[in-house]
Amino acid sequence: MDRAEKREVVTALHDVFANTGVVVVAHYSGLSVADMTALRRQMREAGGTVKVAKNRLVKLALEGTDATAITELMQGPTCIAYSDDPVAAPKVAVKFAKAHDKFVILGGTMGATALDPQGVDSLASLPSLDELRGKLVGLVQAPGTKIAQVVNAPAGKMARVLSAYAQKGEAA
Repeated sequence: MDRAEKREVVTALHDVFANTGVVVVAHYSGLSVADMTALRRQMREAGGTVKVAKNRLVKLALEGTDATAITELMQGPTCIAYSDDPVAAPKVAVKFAKAHDKFVILGGTMGATALDPQGVDSLASLPSLDELRGKLVGLVQAPGTKIAQVVNAPAGKMARVLSAYAQKGEAA
């Protein structure tokens, strides 16, 4: 890799660290190519990305960003997983780590907040933005539905009473 290519990689990684919601750092030593391909596919489906880059280039790209807390994690065979959704990358990474012993989560960052492995695990247990939006819509719609049920309940009761009297009159 010549200097121009290195400069491009550093610039691209700097943009990633400056603009993404969450970054997860993990060791991947001993994973097969098929396992890494599966991880990349799962991360892509969740809206995230997995990158393997030289630690020195990653450290250069971290300078001047909020994610500088992960600089000390960049030792050995590391990969970074990132996504705009603060929950997507940690969910996929934690799920993959549970299935593959050789994939070890070292930590990460969410904005300027440094995360240890337990912090990444905690983020993974949170609902995604889409799930939260669905719950919020359900909560907003619930009062309207309940009001409609309360307003229609007396009319329904009245109709059942009249129906019961009509059936009673027919039976007599």
